[in-house]
Amino acid sequence: MLGARPSVVTGRVNAQGQLIDAELPLQALQHQAGGELGGVLAVPAIAAVAQMAQTLQLTVSRNIRAADGASDLDLIVRARPDGGEIRLEIENWVTLKRAVARFLVLGDPVPEREWLWSCDAALLVVAAEGALGADMVGRHLTDLFHFIASDDGKLPILTAFSQRRGFSEQSVRLAGDSGAYQLSGLPCFDRHGNFCGWRGRVFAVSLSPMKPAEFVKRPTTEPPPPSYPAQLNAALRPPLEHIIRNADDIGAQINGGVDRHYVDYAHDIAAAGRHLLGLVDDLSDLQSIESPAFSIDRDEVDLADIARRAASLLRVRAADQNVRIDAPALDEQMVARGDFKRILQILVNLISNAVRYSPAGAVVWVRSEREGDLAAIVVADQGKGIPADRHAFIFDKFARVDPNEPGGTGLGLFISRKLARAMGGDLSVDSAPGQGARFVLTLPMTDD
Repeated sequence: MLGARPSVVTGRVNAQGQLIDAELPLQALQHQAGGELGGVLAVPAIAAVAQMAQTLQLTVSRNIRAADGASDLDLIVRARPDGGEIRLEIENWVTLKRAVARFLVLGDPVPEREWLWSCDAALLVVAAEGALGADMVGRHLTDLFHFIASDDGKLPILTAFSQRRGFSEQSVRLAGDSGAYQLSGLPCFDRHGNFCGWRGRVFAVSLSPMKPAEFVKRPTTEPPPPSYPAQLNAALRPPLEHIIRNADDIGAQINGGVDRHYVDYAHDIAAAGRHLLGLVDDLSDLQSIESPAFSIDRDEVDLADIARRAASLLRVRAADQNVRIDAPALDEQMVARGDFKRILQILVNLISNAVRYSPAGAVVWVRSEREGDLAAIVVADQGKGIPADRHAFIFDKFARVDPNEPGGTGLGLFISRKLARAMGGDLSVDSAPGQGARFVLTLPMTDD
């Protein structure tokens, strides 16, 4: 195991990839990996960051993991071109215990829980990857984690949020989970340099022990093979999310300045990746809602609050297109029955469409209304409108009002209406050419 270390450990790598200078902790890490000072940098993850910085001739910063005896190290590596060499600055140095002695089936260790997250400027989670990802999207970061102060009484995350800079080693706990976790994050900026949120990771420092009741038996029959959409999701989601993250990093220039042409290319790559990821999501949803066993919870929800959350998730994208979203006031309520996540999904789709088809300088209005015994959310835009004879068509599977225009997969409105009707409501449109479009989501009100 490596001993005490300074807050930042430095080193230098030459053009041939050799570690020619290093402080003692980095030297020890090099020796553990089978290398030596003056030899090729033997720690693969650190070497990859150095090589990327050498190739791009840009400062590159990455969160990596490296082996340290029986443990792992969580490191933040910054590689900066310096003449013909690369200067390394390594910080964080968090020691992670490898999960052992936890089994679902005898001999099958449970993987350590870890996932990635990103949130908007209002701290609403917009994307998540990993075991708990599905439960995070659309929720406020402070609702998900209980932040624990360090020994000196400080919360690293609060300072980072106020100064819009990176943070690490923020201890957190999850509701109903006695395990210890740590949160790290980096600020994100759009192509104009405007702050637009955070991106980071959560990992388990220690896992709560399993109770005997949590052991499960190996199934006696083979499980059914995964469906085609599930196979597609498993095969495409990880590489697409990796492409999008790296393209966003380049486009936001968080690792140093990049030529404007490359910034534009990066934004195009990220947009194309999100389009493909949206298709994967839509195909998965399509299979789910067309299953005979499909059902939706009908809990008491506040439609006005969900509308505000959906608007917040898309505010940066709208600003990038010079479109303003006018959401319900903070004190406005519209209580109905439905599934929070599915309603959020519908409204994000409706508002996203409205922003996409709105001209620069336009406003997208999101309003909550009461229609008899139904609660309604109205999303109205100032786009070119939809002819009356196309109103029914746009809710068909794979339908596009104008196939020549850039847009989604043609599944969003089909899925949204299916979800609305599964919750006992409906989704309709009122539009005419040159007069914009007005989509109305209705749901049953509560019995109160």
